[in-house]
Amino acid sequence: MSKNTAYQASELIINPDSSIFHLHIKPGTLADTIILVGDPQRVDMVSSFFDSIESKTHNREFYTITGQFKGMPVTVLSTGIGTDNIDIVMNELDAVVNIDFESRTDNTEFKKLRLIRIGTSGAIQEDIDPGSVILSKYAIGFDGLLNFYKERDNVCDSGLEKLFVTQANWSDRLSAPYCIEVSSELEAIMPAEYYRGITASANGFYAPQGRAIRGDLAFPGLIDQMASISYDGYRLSNFEMECSALYGLSRILGHEALTVCGIIANRVSKNFIGDYKTMMHTIIDTVLNRLRDNYHA
Repeated sequence: MSKNTAYQASELIINPDSSIFHLHIKPGTLADTIILVGDPQRVDMVSSFFDSIESKTHNREFYTITGQFKGMPVTVLSTGIGTDNIDIVMNELDAVVNIDFESRTDNTEFKKLRLIRIGTSGAIQEDIDPGSVILSKYAIGFDGLLNFYKERDNVCDSGLEKLFVTQANWSDRLSAPYCIEVSSELEAIMPAEYYRGITASANGFYAPQGRAIRGDLAFPGLIDQMASISYDGYRLSNFEMECSALYGLSRILGHEALTVCGIIANRVSKNFIGDYKTMMHTIIDTVLNRLRDNYHA
């Protein structure tokens, strides 16, 4: 995806130290393999597996560490919460590796990134217990972010979109949902025992995921409607808040993306695990080793 034009200062914002606007990352400091986490504190957890650390950058909720894992260069970056943050992260990561900051034009050679989000999530199928791991085979975005991109229809799964709108009785007061499939390249190297499901990326933690505290729900049957949906042999399995934008923008920009989430709650059985540190350590270790086994310098 090359525009062969110079990007204006108001559109591609570069800081005085030659780093990208929000992430404060400079060209040449990113690995091609990037682990994405929501919580900045989880960046240190991931980097504790590294054999060496080469750089650290921290701005707002965006905390980045690049180092080596068994000879594989790897970056870990915190995105914060929500698809709006993923819009920032994906566009700025792509700019750092694919735009010459001096000329403000595309590099002559495109660099493809491997982006793996490791997060937590809530299951909406009663038989998926807390402590399970879900790999997002498809992602459905509630937020409408990808609808602002011209390439949207080229990367979305229209069959799943139509089925979802019908079976979920999707209100026309809400943004048009968009549906994206995982990178087959990355899925192939992940453990077969990871549950494959359809992930709903909600644009909020409370009402958009069927939670009501003091504000009443406009759509009280949301979880039951979601749980009844299946497509291509996969059930709609869990809620989280980032996957759809990661999958959609990765496809538009030419990168590979995958999300794996540890399940910490079941929204049907109401079970919850408060201490999930051990589970996350295991997921991180497994993902890093699978990526290393399939790394080509």
